[in-house]
Amino acid sequence: MGKMSRGRRKKFTAVIMVAPALIFLVALKGYPLLKVVHDAFFKVNLIKPSEGFAGIQNFELIFADERFQQTVLNTIIYTAGSVLGEYLLGMITAILLNREFKGRAFFRTMIFIPWLVPIIVAGMTWDWMLNTEFGIVNYLLQAAHITKGPVDFLGDARYAMPTVILINIWRSFPYYTISFLSAMQSISSDLLEAAAIDGAGVIKRFFYITLPQLKSVSLVIVFMHIIWTAINFDFIWILTEGGPNYATQTLPIMIYRYSMKKFNVGAASALSSMMFMVMSLIFIIYYRQRTKISESLE
Repeated sequence: MGKMSRGRRKKFTAVIMVAPALIFLVALKGYPLLKVVHDAFFKVNLIKPSEGFAGIQNFELIFADERFQQTVLNTIIYTAGSVLGEYLLGMITAILLNREFKGRAFFRTMIFIPWLVPIIVAGMTWDWMLNTEFGIVNYLLQAAHITKGPVDFLGDARYAMPTVILINIWRSFPYYTISFLSAMQSISSDLLEAAAIDGAGVIKRFFYITLPQLKSVSLVIVFMHIIWTAINFDFIWILTEGGPNYATQTLPIMIYRYSMKKFNVGAASALSSMMFMVMSLIFIIYYRQRTKISESLE
């Protein structure tokens, strides 16, 4: 009984210690989430009193929006292009920085700078650099006779989305680099040397030894960045505000327009709820894949 009593006291003490954090988390995350789900089924407007239960009318309004399909496609293109580019560039730079060369420590430090720069600073800096009148990028392109005149990278619908994706890749790839580099450092050098002695070239050693060792960290950062990129609002808003002509409008920006431009909180909540369901599904897929990898390593 004495042991049980001590065990219960320990559990009670643990609950008391964790309770403030749990209450804060529920108040900060739980209530707003439930409020969004609630508002998705009600007619809620920022400048009008609530008009009561709406059923699925808010969802029907979203699906009937002529820009909804294009916005979903923009979100998929932006997310897939960004994550793929970040992964490839991060992998290449990690491989290069994993090799022995003079000044390696300096480059390892410098390559992380884009990730450390605040989003608003990075966005405004690139907006200035790509300006058609005084931007350094257009100046260099014309000076090198690559273009005859200034290119409106952020104001032309043909270039806006690729430009935004490239800028996002520039900002985010260092996170992949550091993650891959850390994983590569843990790979046994004896294993790589044995493969080299057996005649395996650089490419074979990468695909048969290095890459399989990066499977776990790849799964984590890819799924994490899929979610981060899909729900990102501020970066695109700073660069293009979803323009020109909605060419870079993604779902978070559409939610913002419904709530802060049209004041239709019900429709914005409906779209947010749908995004939450999709992100939850992605997390479930990640969790199942993570479990499989963990079981295979046991």
